[in-house]
Amino acid sequence: MKHYNLLKNNSVQSLIASLMCIVAGLLAGYVVLLIINAEGSWEAITTIIKNFFYYPSGPAKLKYLGNTLVKTAPLLMCSLSVLFANKTGLFNIGVAGQYVVGAGACLYLALALQMPWWVCLLGAIAAGALLGALSGALKTLFNVNEVISCIMFNWISLYGVNMLLTQVKEIASPYTQNLRTANPEAMLPGMGLGKFFSNNQYVTIAIPLSVLVAVLIWILLEKTKLGYELKATGNNKHAAKYAGMKENRNIILTMAISGALAGMAAAMLYLTGYEQWSCSQSNIPGMGFNGIAAAFLGGLHPVGSIFSSYFIQHITAGGAYVDKAVYCAQVSDFICSLIIYLCGFVLFVKSAMNRSIAKREEKAVSKTNEGGNK
Repeated sequence: MKHYNLLKNNSVQSLIASLMCIVAGLLAGYVVLLIINAEGSWEAITTIIKNFFYYPSGPAKLKYLGNTLVKTAPLLMCSLSVLFANKTGLFNIGVAGQYVVGAGACLYLALALQMPWWVCLLGAIAAGALLGALSGALKTLFNVNEVISCIMFNWISLYGVNMLLTQVKEIASPYTQNLRTANPEAMLPGMGLGKFFSNNQYVTIAIPLSVLVAVLIWILLEKTKLGYELKATGNNKHAAKYAGMKENRNIILTMAISGALAGMAAAMLYLTGYEQWSCSQSNIPGMGFNGIAAAFLGGLHPVGSIFSSYFIQHITAGGAYVDKAVYCAQVSDFICSLIIYLCGFVLFVKSAMNRSIAKREEKAVSKTNEGGNK
């Protein structure tokens, strides 16, 4: 009966359900590759899974592992933003917009005002928190659903940041100035971490910092009075009010913290110099939306989000090595999309597991009782 008790553990169930989603998504992706071109399908799917292992030399593997981790850090922060709001009963679909204003704030401070990295980082956090708090205030004061307000703010943020950053873009291109040459002091410090990844210049403190934030969010939610109050307000704000909690303040604070995490995510990418912002883009960056997938694939647990964020980024990056003459690079995005879709069945899988365990325990008890009667 001990293995039944283990399977009833919520974390174990989330892990099993997530692994089932991943396997099912990879199998479905493989079937699609077979349909497109059966001859190279196995090589294509293994290439996507391998990612940086595609390179034969050790230094190259380490370098591109570093690149994967550079993109994993902001994705992890976005997933923490989503799960933090979800744990308190809110759905922050505005992570993408809060990520955008975080990018706008840190890049403007870095390029236009020549601020050091820590000021740019704090500016990104403050910008994301402000936008998140605004959605929370609209919900508490005017009963505007956070999903509606967040979707609107996503597009307002994109076009607003595009206009703001035209002041610091390169003359001959739509991209912002190169941070490494325009203001080296705004680059996140590497602290010597790059030498572990073949001197990868983009590897910074963002990677360990994002993991530290994940641990702190877990502590906040599970081990503090504030975390308990935020979750209680999310579950039932009327009951929380009756218990003496400030439900309106808690909703606004929840969205502010969630937004701060998303804003911090943008700073963790753009202050490494890994990417430049395009002032002509008309699509919201996918990092915020991918954070939703990483949060649910990780079982809405901060520690689970660390592994799910890495996995999603690993698969996404692996698509770059697929034979472009046969398959498009977006095939990895398609496989990730399948996995994300299947994440919607996580609760169904966990429910099915609980029903199966209950039936088996019931049968075991019946057999025991029958044996005792004999």
